[in-house]
Amino acid sequence: MKYKLEWKYKTKGVNPVLFTSDWLEGEHALSVGENLDKSGKAIEISFIDEVGTSWNLKEMRKLLAEIEEEPHNITVYFDGGFDKYSNRAGLGAIVYYHQGKKKYRLRANEIVDEMETNNEAEYAALYYALSLLEELDVHHLSCEFKGDSQVVLKQLEGEWPCYEENLNRWLDRIEEKMEKLGIHPKYSPIDRKQNKEADRLATQALQGKSIHSKMQILS
Repeated sequence: MKYKLEWKYKTKGVNPVLFTSDWLEGEHALSVGENLDKSGKAIEISFIDEVGTSWNLKEMRKLLAEIEEEPHNITVYFDGGFDKYSNRAGLGAIVYYHQGKKKYRLRANEIVDEMETNNEAEYAALYYALSLLEELDVHHLSCEFKGDSQVVLKQLEGEWPCYEENLNRWLDRIEEKMEKLGIHPKYSPIDRKQNKEADRLATQALQGKSIHSKMQILS
């Protein structure tokens, strides 16, 4: 989750002027807010998240202390591979996240039957990624979802219409899961080269290789 600061700058003989920062990661935003508070020239400092919720300085310190021990700063890569001869799909997903002072990567895949198209496989892969977030107990956070299916991402954003009945059912399932988990999604289309890790997981699922692993990423 990112935050922007709003504060009023006070100078002698002049009405306070309202300032707004860029979007910042939580710890950076808190550090800026504390420095503003120490300056003695900033009043009514508030922190506003990406969904419009606002906190004061004391509340922000408490919030970040609570978030620190839960998965946060989440980025998800997903991809679906479709085999038209067997009507099976391989689903691949990678979840990068922070917890405590550490960074982790969760890699997993799954194979599903009775798929009809590659686009359906992509939707199923995103839904599978949401099940991994649920497994990690991710809730009420902003999450970035990266995939190489522009059709799926644009339809999820509502920018492109979806006319296929089976894909609309996937849209409904995904939106219901998002709402249940309280996730605020950001969709970022990427090219296949940038998504090769998720693509490999999807291919391995079709080859019968099941993967579900979590590891700490060392800086």
